[in-house]
Amino acid sequence: MTRGEGACLICGQPIQYFEKAQEMECVICHQKFISHASCEEGHYVCDECHASKGVEIILQGCLNSTSRNPVLMMQELMENPYIYMHGPEHHILVGAALLTAYHNSGGEIEIEKALEEMKSRGSEYPGGSCGLWGCCGAAVSTGMFMSIITKATPLTGKSWRLSNQMTSRALKAIADLGGPRCCKRNSFTAAKEAAEFVKENFQIEMELPEKIECEFSSENQQCLKAHCPYFKVGRSL
Repeated sequence: MTRGEGACLICGQPIQYFEKAQEMECVICHQKFISHASCEEGHYVCDECHASKGVEIILQGCLNSTSRNPVLMMQELMENPYIYMHGPEHHILVGAALLTAYHNSGGEIEIEKALEEMKSRGSEYPGGSCGLWGCCGAAVSTGMFMSIITKATPLTGKSWRLSNQMTSRALKAIADLGGPRCCKRNSFTAAKEAAEFVKENFQIEMELPEKIECEFSSENQQCLKAHCPYFKVGRSL
């Protein structure tokens, strides 16, 4: 199947969510997990199987990038067929693009180690948390990014504050746009807020597009269309 056929990686059918989690078997790795979701045909794909190929592409793309623009970097990576319309790979994508743009803008970090840490942390954050936990993974990814560049831990002071401020700022901007979820809309919003936050607090200026336009509307059955700030005018769905 092509990426645009639907949400389920197996059959393309829409994803359904349950109020109470159920034990599900991943149709790819056959491990059992407790999950709130499957497709309408009953197929369940675990987060690791869903994101694994996409994460490899994200890390390699970021390591090879000289861009200072996290949004353009994400848009280029999103064109890859293994970066799906929605999915937990975005929890790594946002922070990885920010780390790379920060590094390329003069931020002093060991980029390879930072990206590996982003992969480790982002992989722990489950898909669907935007609705089930009330905390979108794209926003949390900006907090992870901030934590990595400031070396925050649960015991630090200023860096702890900055990391939590970053997440809360990104999350508010995402929430203000309303639902239902869109991993592309949320990722663009989170990265934009993070770039502005870094400029304000570190005097390191990443680049941002003058106007962010989404090229993925046709893949999103729940697209807000004209109500989304990134909807491309004139696009037909």
